[in-house]
Amino acid sequence: HEQIGIEILGRNVDRALDHRVARGDEHLGGIPGQYVGQRRFAPARSNYADSHCSIVTHFPPRSDNRNRPGLGFGTMGDSTTTDVNSNEGLNQLLAEATALAEAMVAWRRDIHANPELGLDNPRTQSAIASALEPLGLDIRTGDGASWLTADIVGDADGPTILLRADTDALPMTEHTGESFASTVDGRAHTCGHDGHVAMLLGAARLLAARRAELPGTVRLVFQPGEEGYAGAKVMLAEGILTEGLAQPVTAAFAIHVTPNIPAGYLGMRPGPQMASADEFTVRIKGRGTHASTPHFGIDPMPAAAELVGALSTMVTRRIEAFDPAILTVAHLKGGTTHNVISDEVLMQGTVRCVSARTRDRVEELFAEVVHGVTSAHGCTAEIDYHRGYPVTVNHAGITELVGDVCDDVVGPDRMFPLPSPVMGAEDFSYILEEVPGAMAFLGVCPDDIANSLEAPSCHSDLMRLNEDALPLGAAMHAGVAIEWLDRSQRG
Repeated sequence: HEQIGIEILGRNVDRALDHRVARGDEHLGGIPGQYVGQRRFAPARSNYADSHCSIVTHFPPRSDNRNRPGLGFGTMGDSTTTDVNSNEGLNQLLAEATALAEAMVAWRRDIHANPELGLDNPRTQSAIASALEPLGLDIRTGDGASWLTADIVGDADGPTILLRADTDALPMTEHTGESFASTVDGRAHTCGHDGHVAMLLGAARLLAARRAELPGTVRLVFQPGEEGYAGAKVMLAEGILTEGLAQPVTAAFAIHVTPNIPAGYLGMRPGPQMASADEFTVRIKGRGTHASTPHFGIDPMPAAAELVGALSTMVTRRIEAFDPAILTVAHLKGGTTHNVISDEVLMQGTVRCVSARTRDRVEELFAEVVHGVTSAHGCTAEIDYHRGYPVTVNHAGITELVGDVCDDVVGPDRMFPLPSPVMGAEDFSYILEEVPGAMAFLGVCPDDIANSLEAPSCHSDLMRLNEDALPLGAAMHAGVAIEWLDRSQRG
């Protein structure tokens, strides 16, 4: 039994995060009281200063994870004795990645200052190609979007694993005050994709140096259009899993940064890691009239008001609690002035689910409830229900492999299991529908924020990331590829 604390905050919040659940979990790897990915696990407090709700929840004592021995800001790559059973080759990756930190920071800041949107990222694509050029890799570029792939082909024949970084920014203005802040008004890298690119470029250096030892191929994928443009789907249609490869891609891995996990830690889970994201638009149609004579018309406003509540009730009463959904009505618009009953009300929102079964069920029930409620008010309804990104599902075996690599690369207790999926969405899910793979969250909480709970999250105009974590991301990319190829060779 757990009580729910509700906060009403005076700032913009991602629609996937319209609820916050306070709970205590003893298996968070020593990191209680943090956002895990984008969901908040708040420390127990008697009440919230910015609300009238109280919480009665007990947590393990909170330690200052930023001061734990071996976290290694600036020295992360110097420790090579973190695990007596570690793979020495993988352990060395972090030291080599740390030596590339200056280059990764430069790549990241250049991309950060020059953000591009959607599927058309030509400057970013050119910068990536220039960074890869000294490595002599086989590079392919896209037709329908400015994507790029680079293949690191080992001397021995073997399977292919895909490593992915997204490249696009968000249509918003940055207010971080960083010296390398966006130079383009209305565009900003506030989801960390600049860091994703820098980490994968660092991994390219690490893997290219081991080309002779690789029993297979590593395909590096730099993908535009993650922020709502389904760039991964475009790339799949253009053959990124097969074209130009001796053997097709049979595994995939990606990292997404988050300031809401302490820097130097990773979080993930087998099974659903992130939710699906669908959108709906409903036009409730009545008959307009003067506000003093509603009986001469059909008022769509009461129908809309009742429908908001009915849809919320639909989720809580007709969707299984242990296979949940979030339905948020985020936009409601009707009427033009105080004394006119409009003939139409517009309603828009989002639906998030963590299984295909519930996703199908919500869509079916949505139409039933919308038509039932509006019909009861004498109105009609037009529904536009758009399916967006599917559920991001981590393969159990590859998730375990990533955890093993984390132990070897950075030491034990740095990977912790997410107790539940994150309700944001990710188009890497399209790739995971085609081949087994996994995505991990990498903590990048800035040094000047003691509690990652308080760090501005992804999609905030104040979002910043800790560049000291970039070498860990590069080392993890390379380590996962090396270990997966090695295990595949051994059968």
